[in-house]
Amino acid sequence: MEKDDKHHIIPFGVYIKVLALLLLLTAITVVAAQFNFGPWNTVIAMAIASIKAGFVLAFFMHLRYDDKMYLVCFGTGVFFLIVL
Repeated sequence: MEKDDKHHIIPFGVYIKVLALLLLLTAITVVAAQFNFGPWNTVIAMAIASIKAGFVLAFFMHLRYDDKMYLVCFGTGVFFLIVL
């Protein structure tokens, strides 16, 4: 059984769109930091950071297009980080 070793080439425009989205989310983080949400400050900051990390993982680290086993390995690491 041969495995398909073809690489997925992501168009440059996708990287630009993800970069623009990351910059927008960074601006939202800066604006959100100017307000006092009480105990929700940390939750809001972590939610925005998690969304940004998800985009970096999916596009810049190519988890969206790679073999799904890499995603399982990453998810397992995150799971044990949360548990421990």
